[in-house]
Amino acid sequence: MLRLTSLATLVAALTLPAAAAAQTPFQPMDVFQLEFAADPQISPDGARVAYVRTSMDIMTDRQRTELWIVNADGSGHRRLSAGASPRWSPDGARIAYVEDGQIHLRWMDTGETATLTQLLESPSGLRWSPDGGRIAFNMLVPYPPPRLVAPPKPPPGAEWADPPIMEDRFKSRQDGIGYLDFGFDHIFVVSVEGGTPLQVTTGDFQHSSPAAWTPDGEHLVFSSNRNANWEHDYRNSELYIARAAGGEIRALTDRKGPDHSPAISPDGSRIAFVGNEDRLRTYQVRRLQVMNVDGSGRRDVTAGLDRSVANPVWAADGHRIYFQYDDEGNRKVAFTTLDGEIQVLGESVGGPSYGLPYASGSFSVARTGAFALNQSRPDRPGEVAVGAPGEAVRRITSLNEDLLGQRTLGEVEEIWWDSSFDGRPVQGWIVKPPGFDPGRRYPFILEIHGGPISHYGDRFAAEMQMFAAAGYVVLYANPRGSTSYGEEFGDLLYHNYPGNDYDDLMSGVDAVIARGYVDEDNLFVTGGSAGGIMTAWIVGKTDRFRAAVSEKPVINWISKTLTADNWFNYFGNRYEGLPWEDPEPYWKFSPLSLVGNVTTPTMVLTGSLDLRTPLSESYQLFHALKFRGIDTAVVRIPGAFHNMSRRPSELIAKVANQIAWFEKYRTSGN
Repeated sequence: MLRLTSLATLVAALTLPAAAAAQTPFQPMDVFQLEFAADPQISPDGARVAYVRTSMDIMTDRQRTELWIVNADGSGHRRLSAGASPRWSPDGARIAYVEDGQIHLRWMDTGETATLTQLLESPSGLRWSPDGGRIAFNMLVPYPPPRLVAPPKPPPGAEWADPPIMEDRFKSRQDGIGYLDFGFDHIFVVSVEGGTPLQVTTGDFQHSSPAAWTPDGEHLVFSSNRNANWEHDYRNSELYIARAAGGEIRALTDRKGPDHSPAISPDGSRIAFVGNEDRLRTYQVRRLQVMNVDGSGRRDVTAGLDRSVANPVWAADGHRIYFQYDDEGNRKVAFTTLDGEIQVLGESVGGPSYGLPYASGSFSVARTGAFALNQSRPDRPGEVAVGAPGEAVRRITSLNEDLLGQRTLGEVEEIWWDSSFDGRPVQGWIVKPPGFDPGRRYPFILEIHGGPISHYGDRFAAEMQMFAAAGYVVLYANPRGSTSYGEEFGDLLYHNYPGNDYDDLMSGVDAVIARGYVDEDNLFVTGGSAGGIMTAWIVGKTDRFRAAVSEKPVINWISKTLTADNWFNYFGNRYEGLPWEDPEPYWKFSPLSLVGNVTTPTMVLTGSLDLRTPLSESYQLFHALKFRGIDTAVVRIPGAFHNMSRRPSELIAKVANQIAWFEKYRTSGN
C-alpha cells in the first residue's frame, strides 16, 4: 500500500529550522526566489549590456521576464521594461525588443518607446539592417486548415461540437506547444519608422531561423530547406540568399546535411556558418565553415576541434570569428583565426537551465571586441559577465546573492572514472549534503541526464541541491553518448541504445562507493527522458537499487517511434531499419523487454500532456509492474508537457515526490 504524503508535509520535511541563516540548506520554496540572466546583448561600443532577467511569480506560478541593463563595470543596473529578445541598433542609440507579440523600439537617450508593428502573429529572430533603418524578423503566415467537406451550419443560438480537424502534415505537434498552427514561417522586413512589413520569402517552406544582412543592406542570408521533398528530408537545410526587397531566392549550399547560423563578414565577401555532412549517425560534430558570399570556396575552419560549435560572430576586423562550444561539460566562448588557430576567451556559459545542470547560455560581441555572456557555476544560476580578448571575464551582476548568500549549498565535486566495459574515462559530479561528514555513510542517488545526446555540467541545479539538502549524496554523470567529448564518444550509442552507457553509470556508482561515505544498502536511481529510459533499463538489469523513479520514460520504442511529436527523428540513426519492417532492434532496446526481471519498487513520474515521451509509455511500465505485483505508482503532473518543471511549483512537487518514494524504501538508521 502506498503511503500518502502531502506536498506541504514534504516541503516542511525538507526545510530545516532557520536558526543560523548561513547554515540553512537550499529549500524547496527557494525555487520561487531564484533569478537568472538570459540573452545578454552587449552594446556596439561595449559599454552596456541589455539582458532578459527572469524571476518567478509566486502568485501565478510562472516565470516572469523583463529587460534590464547594466554598465560593463557593473554600475547602473536597472530595469528597462517588460519584454524579451533585446537587440541593439548598429549605432547603439536604440533597442528593439518583443513584447505582447509586437516589435517595440526604445530610444536609449530619452527612454521613449514606440510600438513598431501591428502583427497578427508573434515575431522572432529580430535583426537590424546595417544602416539601422530596417529590422528583419521571422513570423508565421497561416493558411486555412485542410478539410474534405464543409461542416454543417448550426442554427442560430445552437451549441454544437467543434467541427472535425483534418491533419495531413508530416509534423503536426510539438511538445511544449501542442498541435501546431497551420502555416509557414517566413522572413519579413519592416522600416523602423513603422508601416507594413514586407514579406521577403515565399513558398510552402519553413523559414524559422534568423536572417543575416549583407553589409550593404541589399540582401539577406538565411537557413531553410526549400527542396521539393523538404518534409521527408527533415535532417537537411541549406543557406539561401534573397534580396531584402523581395524577389529571387538563390541557394548557396547544396550538400546533404544541416547548414545554418550564417554570419557575414564585415566586408561582405564571406559567410561563416555551422554545418556538417550528414552520415545518418546518432551524433555528428557540427563544424564552423567559411565560404565566399556566392557559395564558392567552402572550407572547414575548426577541423582541428573535435567539438560542435554554435553562434558564429565575425570580429570587426574580419580576421577572426567568435563562437561557442561545449567541452567536458563546460560551455566556452572562443575565437578562431581563418587558419583555425583557436583561443578560449571565457568559460562556464550558462543560465536559463536552473533545475538541472544542462548546457545553456549564449554570448554577444561588441565592435570593440568586448563580449557579454551569462555564466552559471554550481553555486549560482545565470549571471551577466563581460570580457575581452586578453582580459579575464568579470561577473557584473549578483541576482541571487540575497538568497544563496544565506544558504549552505551542497558542495559539487568533479570525478572521473574508467568504464568497466572498455576502460574509457567517464566524467561526473558528486553533490554532497550540506555539512557533509566524510566519516558518515549517506544514502545515494544516481541522477541520469536526458537526451541521451546532451550533457550535464558544472552548473547550478536546484533539483540536485534539494536532493542534497534532504541528506543524499548525488552522482550525475556524462556516460557515452553524451556531447562535449568529441564525435566518437558521442556516437557510441549508434544502433546500441540503451547500451554500454549502463556500464559507464554503474562504474560511476562503484567509484563513489569506493570513497567510503555511501551506504550501499540505500542506493536509489532516477532520471528524466533518456534518464528515465536508463532508469527503467537499470532496474531490468540489476537489483542493487532499493527504489527507482523513472521520469517521462520511453518503455517501448515501437510505440514511441510512431506516436511522439518527433517520431520521424529515430528512423535509421537510432535503430537499424523501420519498425514495421524489422521490429526486433526496436524491441531489443525497449525497457519493456526487461520488465519481467524487475524487482525494484519503481515509480513513474510524467507530465499529463507530454508529447515527446507520451503518457502511454509511462503507463506501459506501470501496468506491467502492477500486473507482476511489483510496488509501483504513476505520478502525473497535470498540464505539464515533457518539461515537467516549467512552473516553479511543478519542480518542487516533482522532487518532493521523488524523495518521498525513496524515503519509503530507505532503511532506518541512515
